[in-house]
Amino acid sequence: MFAIMGTLVRMVSATLHNEMIVFFRNLFALVFFIPLLATRSARIELKTNRPFSHLLRTATGLCAMYCYFYALAHMKLAEAVLLSYTTPVFIPIIALFWLRESVTMKVGFAVIIGFAGVIFILKPGSGIFQPVSVIALVAAIFASTAMVAIRSMSDSEPPGRIVFYYTALSTLISAIPLFWAWEMPEGSTLALLILMGIVAVTGQLLMTRGYSAAPAARVGPFIYSTVIFASILGWFFWDETLDILSLTGAMLVCIAGIAATRRSQ
Repeated sequence: MFAIMGTLVRMVSATLHNEMIVFFRNLFALVFFIPLLATRSARIELKTNRPFSHLLRTATGLCAMYCYFYALAHMKLAEAVLLSYTTPVFIPIIALFWLRESVTMKVGFAVIIGFAGVIFILKPGSGIFQPVSVIALVAAIFASTAMVAIRSMSDSEPPGRIVFYYTALSTLISAIPLFWAWEMPEGSTLALLILMGIVAVTGQLLMTRGYSAAPAARVGPFIYSTVIFASILGWFFWDETLDILSLTGAMLVCIAGIAATRRSQ
């Protein structure tokens, strides 16, 4: 689902500005989420005592989305997806300084492997280095911060409340740039935007269901299959292939991500 969403973002970016794509992604996600919220309204209490935490989670998540969507539009699909999935490398570092969570030797080793993989993907100092890839990496850092923000308020905020405020606030905030970036999407583009919202919500629900049905250490590694599907879709639609350095980096990042995810076992 996430590979398909990345493909749809890449498609609509040919005719729409990044600000428009981010807004419609959030808007349609909110539209499809509200009916789900209505059916569970008796179990979700929206009153919160931590508005700043929700705002921080929204700001970091929204920054990650802007950077990620920009990277999807300007670099190879698989590489953009891969760099966005380096979050397991950054989460332990951010959690160490923010939440004072200890980092085990196993996680520390995984982080080192992950950074080595990032270097292979970025290829600094080589003639094939892409500056836009740094934006994809920044997206991963913001996404990691958002995840740690979720963890920091999980003691008092249930998942439904966190998702609601993130979706609602993201829609409101991402509407601000439309004052200078608005453009009416064409029929086919609008259909792709609607499909993107459906795919995004479905992917989140399926991932949530997966983490609910099995331990995170078992489910987490499967998320890296997104890179494989993104490679296939990038090749099919845009004839994109990964070079040997990116493939090596992909292998190292996946190993690091799986090792960090399975740290609790």
